[in-house]
Amino acid sequence: MSERLRLWLERGASGYHLRDAATGEPVRWEDPRLRVVAVAGVSFRPGNVDDDSFDPGRPLALVREPENKHDPNAVAIWNEERTLQAGYVPREVAADLRGDEQAVSLWRVEGGLRVLVVPANAWVGLPR
Repeated sequence: MSERLRLWLERGASGYHLRDAATGEPVRWEDPRLRVVAVAGVSFRPGNVDDDSFDPGRPLALVREPENKHDPNAVAIWNEERTLQAGYVPREVAADLRGDEQAVSLWRVEGGLRVLVVPANAWVGLPR
């Protein structure tokens, strides 16, 4: 059984970096225990990712869309209150998700957003 993933979010210039909560060591976005994804479909929802509810460090909702006519594995990314959609988990990643993951906004980029996706049992130290 693998050890529970425990991460701290550390503030950077325009978003958050990841640190292992047990060791304090940096955790790279390529770490196999997690996914950092660029939100797909942002251009279809102009301005949504600029809303404060998508600020780096904010928890997000992952919502499966099995009835989606373009992709039955589609996973939408919404703000925590589920009132505003940013876009989707990229198709190649969505198919591998179990459906119980948690997500946090990490980093804003020109016209887009990077999101941390971790297992449901992971602990993520969110900023205050």
